[in-house]
Amino acid sequence: MDRLLRIILLPLLLVQAVNVRRKALRLPEPAGPRFGQLGQGEPLRLLIAGDSSAAGVGVSRQEDALSGQLVNLLAPGRHLTWRLEASNGHRTADTRARLLALPPQQFDVAVLALGVNDVTRLSSARRFHMEQSALIALLQDRFGVELVVMSGVPPMAQFPALPSPLAWILGRHAARLDRVLARLATQSGVVHLPFEIPADPDLAAQDGYHPSAQAYALWAAALANSVRQGHLQHSSATHLPHQ
Repeated sequence: MDRLLRIILLPLLLVQAVNVRRKALRLPEPAGPRFGQLGQGEPLRLLIAGDSSAAGVGVSRQEDALSGQLVNLLAPGRHLTWRLEASNGHRTADTRARLLALPPQQFDVAVLALGVNDVTRLSSARRFHMEQSALIALLQDRFGVELVVMSGVPPMAQFPALPSPLAWILGRHAARLDRVLARLATQSGVVHLPFEIPADPDLAAQDGYHPSAQAYALWAAALANSVRQGHLQHSSATHLPHQ
């Protein structure tokens, strides 16, 4: 239905898209460290990769962004080594290219925040599946990642900055691509975490498009729980005694 309406409403959607882009408040990526170490205990090597939300757009300091809040939640009881590789505007293919350019190194867990820019570029579900699969393979084969946590594509129909019907059209496509991530999570070592932050305007940044510090806190808490559960389950599975 949304694909048919996309054709019927194309002139209106183009006007709305141009207006949104023209009026959009351009927020910078926050200042602060993008790699580091902290804590004591069991070692955990964490990679956070993705688009502007992974980069923390919407807040002014990385410590209030996704990476800073996630790192602080995961550090207690661990020696955490972490790295953030994210940039405004990145699609799945851009993130894969960025990671390919990194020198060889090892990570235990990768957290991915991608999909919004794939939605706005109207990437097909087939292409999204292919590019996400290639990204997962890169993480596992090149960086030795044992657990990939894919954050779900946000429900773009709820973005305050998007007018109707553009919001509805993008929301439907976001849901379509999120189902791709859910299917990919059926493979070993891959987890899909649905994006379930409440639809509250106060949880949006000034631009009505990115998360606020409070939204990043909620998101980081859900991701931290997913990392803890997934990493624990994987560690237990890999240390089962041989029969």
